[in-house]
Formats: sequence, C-alpha cells, structure tokens
Amino acid sequence: DIPQETCSCNFMHAQVFCFFMSIVVQHHGYAVGITFYSGFLLLWAFNHLSVFFVHTGERSDYRGSSGEPQQAHDADVAKKSLSRSKHLKKHQQRPTRKKTHRCSDCGKSFVSSGHLKSHQRTHTGEKPYSCAQCGKRCTQSTDLKKHERIHTGEKPYSCSDCGKSFVFSGQLKSHQRTHTGEKPYSCAECGKRFTQSTDLKKHERIHTGEKTYSCSDCGQSFVFSGQLRLHQRTHTGENPYRCAQCGRSFTQSSNLKIHQRSHTGEKPYSCDQCGKSFTKPSNLKSHQRIHTGEKPYGCDQCGKSFTQSSGLISHQITHTGEKSYSCTQCGKTFATSVYLKIHQRIHTGEKPYSCNQCGKSFTQSSSLKSHQWTHTLEKSNGCDQCDEIL
Repeated sequence: DIPQETCSCNFMHAQVFCFFMSIVVQHHGYAVGITFYSGFLLLWAFNHLSVFFVHTGERSDYRGSSGEPQQAHDADVAKKSLSRSKHLKKHQQRPTRKKTHRCSDCGKSFVSSGHLKSHQRTHTGEKPYSCAQCGKRCTQSTDLKKHERIHTGEKPYSCSDCGKSFVFSGQLKSHQRTHTGEKPYSCAECGKRFTQSTDLKKHERIHTGEKTYSCSDCGQSFVFSGQLRLHQRTHTGENPYRCAQCGRSFTQSSNLKIHQRSHTGEKPYSCDQCGKSFTKPSNLKSHQRIHTGEKPYGCDQCGKSFTQSSGLISHQITHTGEKSYSCTQCGKTFATSVYLKIHQRIHTGEKPYSCNQCGKSFTQSSSLKSHQWTHTLEKSNGCDQCDEIL
C-alpha cells in the first residue's frame, strides 16, 4: 500500500503543483504519471520550487510525453543557477524581520533605518536627489531614476496586447484596462465607474460642487483645470485653433471642428422626428423642443417661456432696456455679447460663413442661409435644356 502522507505546501498554479507532485513521487519511488510541456515550463516551475532543491540537493528524472527521460540541460541549468543564487540563500537564512523603526511624526513602522529615513522625508520635505537635466528634485533615488526616463525617452513597460510602451508601470496598468474593460473605481453617489482613481476624484467634484481652480483675473472658479485654461483665453484673447479655409480662430479645438462643418456641409446630428440635420448636438437639442413643446427658459418678470436661452435674453431687454455690451470702435451698445460680436465684424471685415457652392462669404450665418436659397431656387427653376432660370 502507498503510505498516506501530507505536507503544508501551498501552490498558486496547478502546473506548479503537478511538477511538485512528480518530484515527491520520484523521491519516494512511486510511479510517475505527470506530463511536462517544455524546458521553459521547468525553468518557470523551478523559480517557484527552488527551496526544495536548495534544502535537499535532490536531482530528479524528468520525463516527456513519450515517457523517455528528457535532456537534463534546461533543468540542470535552472537548478545550478538557483543553487548559486546568493539572493535566495540569503533569503532562506534570514528570519522574519520585525518593524522596529518607528516614525516619531506619524507612528508608522519600518523594518530598517533606511526605510524610515526615506519615509521621514515626506514630513521634512527634504529632496536630496536632483535631476541633472531639469533640476527637479526627488525624495528617493528610485523616484529620480523613474523621472529621468522622461528625458531619455526610455519606455521599459510594454503592453502584451498592442505593443504600446510606457515610462512607468502604473501607466501600463492603467492602459491595460482599455483592453480588459476593467473599471475598478466607482462613484458612491451615482455609480459611474472609472479606470483610474484620479478620474474618479475629478468626477466627484461634480457632486460636491468643489471648484478648486480659480481665475486670477476675475476670481471665477472651476471644477477642472481644463475649464480654467479655456476661460483664461477670454482674458488673454488667445485663439490657438485656426481654420485653414477661412482663417477664423477659436479657443477650443471642438469649436473649430464644428465651424469646419460650415465649409464641408457636414451635419452629423439628425432629428428622429423630421429628419432635419444639424452641425452640433446643442442645435439639435434646441430644435427638438419644437416637437416636444418644451420651453425651459422662463422670464421671471412676465412668465413668458422660450425654447432657447438666447430667446429669453433678448426678451428680457424689453423689460430692462439694458444694453451693457459696447463697441470699442464706434460706441454702439448691444444687449448681448453675441450681437456685439456680429457687429464688430463690420469693423474687422471678418466673414466667417462661406458658401460651399460658390465661395461667397458672410458676416452672419443667417445671411449665408438666405444666400444658399438662391442656389436651391436655381436648381428647382432652371431649364434642363439650357442654363436659363425660368
């Protein structure tokens, strides 16, 4: 009878367990019924079972799927490498270390004085490691090495799915979630999930109302840094996104993209009620209120409601008579900034709305629409035999 024996070994992988069992069976003289796949698997398994060989000095017979003894090359190389490993021997001889070094500031404990010293820099603010390229300082030498990759361009972490490389392991981990679809960070308020904790923190500001980014010019606050950056362009006048067709500039790339549709004629947003198409989603949303009858903008003076905020603003002038937007060129005043902007084109000569049929340009979109009807009428009333319009 085969004696019943047990051990306290635990294994994370089934392959490692099978490999271990084959060694135990051979050690006790029982028949071996285990199949191995490759020298690579043996080498991989040895990394997990190295303690067995170092402690016992055993040599085992490895059999392939044919039942014949395998060439011992890969296995012997792995065993010799592991036996010579100073790191492994040191690890086996070292007892479990206690965390005896305690931080006097926060009470956190560490296994060595070196670890404690590194930690204490978080309290003192000391950053002894400096980058030779840009002068940035780091608390630890490992942090400096990671930072230097930004200058060298070294990207040691590669995605096994798409091959994209990254400077930091954390970047790779976040990227891999685009393949797996994993979103481990969940909002407690609305349940929306995110791939990164930083994205969750930004999202949570929507619920808390926290606006951490303030404009130094006017004091207006924003939830996101990107919103502040866009707002500041209203003070600086910066319009970095320029249309190659007409030269008009914009503060945002999204506004440029929408504008370019006036040249291409693209209208990707269609009404499911009547089929009418629009260049941007906000125009479609406003249009759909014609079908639903929704008028969300109400006048607090007389109660009259409007489908668009611009309609309400124009209406409110009838009550106040206020025209707070003044032209710096001629002094003419306007009720809204939109009307002022349109007026200023008279002085600048800007004509941002171009006809994609004949190239004629206009200061207002309404003028362009009126003009485009002339082309529509030409097509509908023209003689199919000659060019004459009837």
